[in-house]
Amino acid sequence: MLTFLLKKLATLIPTLIGITLVAFGLIRLIPGDPIEVMMGERRLDPEAHAALVQRLGLDQPLHVQYFDYIGKLAQGDLGQSLVSREPVAKEFAALFPATVELALAALLLAVSLGLLLGMLAGLKRGSLLDQGVMGLATVGYSMPVFWWGLILIMYFSVGLAWTPVSGRISIEYDITRVTGFLLIDAWLSGEEGAFKSACLHLLLPALVLGTSTMAVVARMTRSSMLEVLREDYIRSARAKGLGPGRVLIVHALRNALIPVLTVVGMQTGSLLAGAVLTETIFSWPGIGKWLIDSIARRDYPVVQAGILISALTFIAVNLIVDLLYGLVNPRIRSQH
Repeated sequence: MLTFLLKKLATLIPTLIGITLVAFGLIRLIPGDPIEVMMGERRLDPEAHAALVQRLGLDQPLHVQYFDYIGKLAQGDLGQSLVSREPVAKEFAALFPATVELALAALLLAVSLGLLLGMLAGLKRGSLLDQGVMGLATVGYSMPVFWWGLILIMYFSVGLAWTPVSGRISIEYDITRVTGFLLIDAWLSGEEGAFKSACLHLLLPALVLGTSTMAVVARMTRSSMLEVLREDYIRSARAKGLGPGRVLIVHALRNALIPVLTVVGMQTGSLLAGAVLTETIFSWPGIGKWLIDSIARRDYPVVQAGILISALTFIAVNLIVDLLYGLVNPRIRSQH
């Protein structure tokens, strides 16, 4: 198992180098002067502008700036925001719980509904239910996030006024941030209506973010269920007189979940790293919105850190899934 782990870690080194190059280079391809954006309406004379550029190291050649960036990363220093002048690590720590909360809610919604729909479709193969579920899964997987989010806002928030348009909780609630996860903090606060408000604010963003994952889980569950239901041990269980529910849950679904869990693990990384559009649409104060705002402000350190952390999160989750899969299935370890 140690050899399997070391091989996996070795393959990540080129990936990490590529990520740092992308994180460093992409923001510098965007036209605009970060100093002017940082100063806002204030105007600097050319000498003050040049002095500030020199102090921030932006006058150095790109390769010098890159190696300086790598050197600070090696020391755990993500830099300082050009706009807020706060350490990037501090801003990230304050915003990351919001993204995690959104991703976990989306994952819970996607897995619960995806498993249910996929299981029903597998049991009713060829029926209208099966065709309907697979049709919805195809639409859900291919639906643009920004369009789907706006449609839900127009219908549920503007038309029916059932859910809020943006934010994490209504402004009348002053919740003490204990954990950073607003659902937990609202529950701990004991304020009447606070937990309900936090749930309603979370509902639409979680649905939008989880729709694609829900479609993937539904299709994978259906495919896996169809394979398992044809196995000899299922026929043996039925021949022994076991009830349909026991055969379905204990024998069929339990074995069908093995490939589904792999897909869920991979989708978890995608949810954490891919919440940019959802957070922007719903003004959700997480890493995704922070990254988009920083791109508009040419805030180099924040953009570099945001891209790097998002990519590392995706890689870490997928590495854990690979290790767990290798632990469960020794054949996977022997193939690497």
